[in-house]
Amino acid sequence: MKMTTENKWSQLGLSAAVTGTVAALVSAAALAALARAEGKGALQPLNATSHWAQGDAAAKVELPSASHTLVGFATHHLSTIFWAAPFEAWLALNPPRTFINLLRDAFVMSGIAFAVDYGATPKRFTPGWELVLSKKSMFASYVWLAFGLAAGALVSDQVRESTRGTWRDAIPQRLARLTRA
Repeated sequence: MKMTTENKWSQLGLSAAVTGTVAALVSAAALAALARAEGKGALQPLNATSHWAQGDAAAKVELPSASHTLVGFATHHLSTIFWAAPFEAWLALNPPRTFINLLRDAFVMSGIAFAVDYGATPKRFTPGWELVLSKKSMFASYVWLAFGLAAGALVSDQVRESTRGTWRDAIPQRLARLTRA
């Protein structure tokens, strides 16, 4: 049975939401760990992401707050869904044959995100991590974003293929399919 265009768009939207959510959680955890490793507050990178609304002083806020942490995480989450959409569209058109191909594609998408975030985006709308983290940690945050995109794609692939499977089973099943090739 052929999928309608509307169904394809809704599937892409669902895949982007799932992949983006996983990527947001993975990269947020990485941002917290990177900040702590640099002697900063774990929430500072996410708080800094709210700088588009709160100004650059948001980067100095270490404690959780709705206006900084909630706005920062919501912004981060929406941006990872934004980047997951073209990533999932690419995967739909060019299904990876191996796990290495999937990782490669995730790293390419993360590299594009970095180039746009810090090369083409006005300073007020950057992620704000440059206000808190060293360049080395910023690079590492995009590496973790790539891992998050890859993990999210594994989960969203399972969600697309079967509503009977559980999210916990998604990654092992996708890895099994990729290693059979």
